[in-house]
Amino acid sequence: MNVSDFRRIALSLEGAEESSHMGAADFRVGGRIFATLASQSQGYGNLMLTPEQQALFVEEEPEVFVPIAGGWGRMGATHIVLAKASEDVLAGALRTAWKLRVEKNQKARSKGGIATTGKKAVKKRAAKRSSKP
Repeated sequence: MNVSDFRRIALSLEGAEESSHMGAADFRVGGRIFATLASQSQGYGNLMLTPEQQALFVEEEPEVFVPIAGGWGRMGATHIVLAKASEDVLAGALRTAWKLRVEKNQKARSKGGIATTGKKAVKKRAAKRSSKP
């Protein structure tokens, strides 16, 4: 697999959109990131997983999945080695990250939470501040 395959599969997921964060392509659903190509120059795609999901992927295919170094990795951010991933593995991993993000988005909405980033969130916070006495 390669960067084009990663992009194609990520964008095939319902509601997925490509955007950019700090100069790198990212993939979002509901305005929130579930995967990036921030490490494409090293041959990786990046997935936003839970630490438990990450551990299962790494245990199952350690030559394909590598925790990202540092704090992001401890929180579940995971490299996928594109050259070693089959289409089924890449699609399954992207779907897992996408589904996790969709579930988190739904949970935040059901709790009445607001997004912490994006134009709508900034406007909501500004309106909230200006309505305070």
